[in-house]
Amino acid sequence: MRMSVSGSRHVHALVGSLGRLARAPFSSTLTVLVIALALALPTALRLLVLNAEAATGGFSNAIDISVYLKTDVPLVKAQQLEHSARERPGVGRVELITADQAMEEFRTYSGFGSALDALKENPLPHVLHVQPRADAQTAAAVESLRRYFTAWPEVDLVQVDTDWVMRFNAILDVLRNLLLIAAVLLGAGVLAVIGNTIRLEILNRRAEIEVTKLVGGSNAFVRRPFLYTGVLYGLCGALLAWAIVEIAVVVLGRPIATLAQVYGSHFALLGPPRDDVGVLLATGIVLGWIGAWISAARHLRRIEPRA
Repeated sequence: MRMSVSGSRHVHALVGSLGRLARAPFSSTLTVLVIALALALPTALRLLVLNAEAATGGFSNAIDISVYLKTDVPLVKAQQLEHSARERPGVGRVELITADQAMEEFRTYSGFGSALDALKENPLPHVLHVQPRADAQTAAAVESLRRYFTAWPEVDLVQVDTDWVMRFNAILDVLRNLLLIAAVLLGAGVLAVIGNTIRLEILNRRAEIEVTKLVGGSNAFVRRPFLYTGVLYGLCGALLAWAIVEIAVVVLGRPIATLAQVYGSHFALLGPPRDDVGVLLATGIVLGWIGAWISAARHLRRIEPRA
């Protein structure tokens, strides 16, 4: 019986909050729109990062280090160095390309086969192709590996073959940090908007609140409809933010696909994943509840029935 009474009270508070929002469509729409824009910006930035990673086709993790040994290093020593490289922390894969293999590849693909026969010695060195582990592909970790191999006396040159990948990963890291900063700042903005809206709602209903407290209504009872109002604002704002992002994806999808075809790619703009949509809706609800609770808890204590 207690559960049914409590449930009916919550339903009554929810329906009452919906009715009050419907009776003020203009102000409610403006509030929801501001919340939606604040939530749509970090969502769009998150989608930008996801599409940038997808557009590279996974090459953002294709960092290779080429270690060129000196030409007088024998094959046995090169094999020993290959084993030492495998034991190095942060190294995921090591491939030894011998001088003879390199010469055969050059002979096959260069078209200078007959000219190469005139060489008395193979001028090409042994090469170690080193690929760092996925958790060791930061700029600092790759630079540490480069210095490590450069210090070997048998090494003539160490070349990071995909410096552009490191730059791209650095750009993505900047975008991720911007996403975090934007999410925090705009989340605080959503709290402020909802808190101020609830404050005005409380002031407009001051007489009603005084009467409710006069007949024995607790602060929790009085606060309940305002909490539902905040949740509704947050949920509606999140839904509208989702719609804004989806519309942007539809509008930009065709031009981006055309641009990708010009560069010989079949890339298509991705929409927000299901998990991100769930996080967006949950964030709107939580921010709405927190903003309403803070505002209601602060202002309802100041309203007491007059004698």
